[in-house]
Amino acid sequence: MRFTFVHAADLHLDTPFQGIGQVSPEVAELLRDASLDAFDALVDQTLDAGAAFLLLAGDIYDGAERGLRAQLRFVKGLERLAEQGVPVFICHGNHDPLGGARSGGAAGGGWSAVRSWPENVTIFAADQVRRIPVEQAGSAIAQVYGISYGRRDVTENLALRFSREEGEGLHVAMLHANVGSNAEHAPYSPCSLDDLRDRGMDYWALGHVHSRRVLHEDEPWAVYPGNTQGRSFKPSEQGQKGAYLVEADGNRVRGLRFLQTERLRFRWEGLDVSGFDDLADLRRGLAEFAAAARADCGAAGLILDVRLEGTGPVHADLACSGGAEEVLRDLRQEFAGERPLVWWERLEDRTSPPVDLEAVRARGDLASEICALVDQKLEGPEPAEGLLGELIYPDKPHGLKRHLQELTPNEERELLERARLRAIELLDQADACE
Repeated sequence: MRFTFVHAADLHLDTPFQGIGQVSPEVAELLRDASLDAFDALVDQTLDAGAAFLLLAGDIYDGAERGLRAQLRFVKGLERLAEQGVPVFICHGNHDPLGGARSGGAAGGGWSAVRSWPENVTIFAADQVRRIPVEQAGSAIAQVYGISYGRRDVTENLALRFSREEGEGLHVAMLHANVGSNAEHAPYSPCSLDDLRDRGMDYWALGHVHSRRVLHEDEPWAVYPGNTQGRSFKPSEQGQKGAYLVEADGNRVRGLRFLQTERLRFRWEGLDVSGFDDLADLRRGLAEFAAAARADCGAAGLILDVRLEGTGPVHADLACSGGAEEVLRDLRQEFAGERPLVWWERLEDRTSPPVDLEAVRARGDLASEICALVDQKLEGPEPAEGLLGELIYPDKPHGLKRHLQELTPNEERELLERARLRAIELLDQADACE
């Protein structure tokens, strides 16, 4: 029998958006509602696809202290699915573990305004893996297995608790886990791909990793759908966000179709300025980039963070009189009122002046002494820490080390090289902006 089901995870309902500064009231409202609107879109597309069931593989909420409006919106969506006879299976993850519910709610460890759930909803417990059959026309089309987190910091390999049991149809396992030690995410319920292969399942509906990935195709399928709504400019939070519509035939998965649910898309981009003649030319280029990026988002809005890099004629213009800030203000005004929304969160100037370092080294002035000092420090094992410790914070070495310990060697060198170019620029062009 052919059927489809939807696999989603990491809804993070009512999530606080990370790394977003002061925005317009309109943008603030869209951000506030984005995760909830994405869930509504997930319900719409599940119903439109005629899916046999919906899987939500962990982190329904962003934390134990979930908001009332998130709970009510979630229940409303589940009720819509119940009206159409669509079963929903939920396992909880590290952000919304089951343990410690104070008001008897079954949907997580924090306060719950929900005392009962629609009959179509199955919430997997944390004490053991449970198996639930899904039937259509009196026959089992699938067996759904799952387990929730009882607490946030689950370090046990929960995959090893799964074992295929007797039952007709597609055997689907739901697990919120870090498969293969993904460094971008916390090592909760760590396991290997071999652990999943050895459990006898047909499809692993995974959650926890926010970038969508198909780890393995067939015998078994192992899939991360990613989160339903991006939350910041981190690499894992960018790109298309949504869920997977899984197409099955009997006990085999035939393929996946992506369902876009996001209402806002985050995009960070580095832009080389060497090809622009002046600020007006740069502004036109940025506007064209934003228009192309928006077209790629479909119906979703777009939030942009652009870093200007490289060297060229516009560097001096950007450095004088707040050039980058003025361009940013102008871009915000140009795209104000556009639909879908385009919001310029930041325009960062990381451009460099065109400097001939060999010529500077041969000049015999203060700039050449700075070059020599930086050259010396770049040859050492810890260049940035050593230079800043000597020149800027000589009386606070421990505090300095605490702030710099997360820098990689490449980042330390970049910091020094940029400081050198800036110092030379200021010395050579002290009156350039007058």
